Amino acid sequence: MTAVGIERASGRVRPSGWWGMALFAATEATLVAVLIGSYFYLRFESVSWPPRGVPEPPAVAPLALMVALAASLLPFAGALAAAHAGRRGRALALVALASVVQAACLALQLHLFLADLSRFTPQQSAYASIYYVLLGADHAHVALGLLFDLWLLLRLSTKLTAYRIAALQAIGLYWIVVVGMTVAVTLTAISPRI
Repeated sequence: MTAVGIERASGRVRPSGWWGMALFAATEATLVAVLIGSYFYLRFESVSWPPRGVPEPPAVAPLALMVALAASLLPFAGALAAAHAGRRGRALALVALASVVQAACLALQLHLFLADLSRFTPQQSAYASIYYVLLGADHAHVALGLLFDLWLLLRLSTKLTAYRIAALQAIGLYWIVVVGMTVAVTLTAISPRI
């Protein structure tokens, strides 16, 4: 039996929007994987990493933000369960909670990003360039996820439909992939400290 046949037999057919998001997230994850590969290629081709004059990246704050962003998946999962149970208000509140945590993480990530820019610039070295590209790509994905959240909050504020539950599933999948990318980017960025 094919995977689709197994899904249909178990009554768990994924909506088309979920598959669209899965394809989109896979392409974005591939982009980030290529950037990480570039980072390590440059690292192994360099005598010193980071180069002299460039401070080592901070580790504690990025790790804490990574954990907080991962924790935002819990209220998102709760929102999906609430939506399946027909509890629109609870689903709305849990998506809002996840969004607040995600927005706080992004704000603090951007603060750290700007602090790094005051210490060294992307033009300074290959390390600086790939460091900022990696972090910028990750922050852009978090920002896009927040836009998805805002759209979802607007849709859930009026009515709970099967279409909106499918959107909640698709956006939840996006956040799972973004958290995975954030873990990979954070560990890559702080790797000189390890």
